[in-house]
Amino acid sequence: MYYIDFEKGCSPSKLVVKERESYELPDGMVKVAVNAFGVNRADTLQRQGHYPAPQGESPILGLEVAGTVTEVASGITNVKEGDRVFGLVAGGGYATEAIVNPSHLMTIPQGMPFVEAAGLAEVFLTAFQCLRTIAHVKPAQHALIHGGASGVGLAATQLCRYWGVHSAVTASAQEKLNLCQENGAELLINYKTHSFADEIKREWPEGIDMVLDMVGGDYLNKNLSVIKQDGIIVNLAMLAGRYADNLDMALLLGKRATITGTTLRNRSDAYKANLISDFATVCLPAFETGELVVNLDTHYNIKDISKPHARLESNDTKGKIVVSW
Repeated sequence: MYYIDFEKGCSPSKLVVKERESYELPDGMVKVAVNAFGVNRADTLQRQGHYPAPQGESPILGLEVAGTVTEVASGITNVKEGDRVFGLVAGGGYATEAIVNPSHLMTIPQGMPFVEAAGLAEVFLTAFQCLRTIAHVKPAQHALIHGGASGVGLAATQLCRYWGVHSAVTASAQEKLNLCQENGAELLINYKTHSFADEIKREWPEGIDMVLDMVGGDYLNKNLSVIKQDGIIVNLAMLAGRYADNLDMALLLGKRATITGTTLRNRSDAYKANLISDFATVCLPAFETGELVVNLDTHYNIKDISKPHARLESNDTKGKIVVSW
């Protein structure tokens, strides 16, 4: 098998293709021949040395794959050899084969190519987790989505439209905001030219029920200023750095707000299995009808593996980047 290797702290240009022996299949698992994989910010952070793989997981980069099942351990009945599947791995996605928990796989929707399926799982499951599992958004409520043109941001905006939730988004350029609007965003805010807090207060003075925030930093108190009473702020990344504002306790207490943080990679296998099962039931059929779609920014060949990392680190993407072998 082939895989992408790296040295901790290296630049994107130092990612290299190497060869190693194929995996032995453990009990309770399946082997997938990987056709394509998604690229995520967690991968760039791991390469930089800031986000190591969870203990016991593959140190190879990559959190999501799409491909064909080639081997199934005895006793597994929900997948079979030859199935076209996609799903989550806690590591090891940047390889021509992956060992995957069968409960972390989904059947690729009819008519969807591998390269699209490779960009579906991580962003939609993350958005689904934030909106449904954690924030419990309901139709006619209002959500503010930062990083609106990111993969997660676009997935969250689509889910809001699908569920009848009003969404506002922030992004850095009109081109990105146009894409957000195509995905269902109703209120478009260029954070480089406008204060999102001022725009929210002017356009939606009643406030926001939930905020999906991947920025942090000085967004913390601004989020609190626009949240409704009993609203929730879900933080899933820290693009503005490890530390945030001095928390305005008066705002927090007055709003009776909840501030929570979440990740997906280090969740338990059982948590991921339940999340995937819920998502597959509630949302997966909508990818066959076209009500939900995968936003692909660029599809790269493996020989250009350095380019996706460089583009993510320069914040030069709209939607998902995927790579195929």
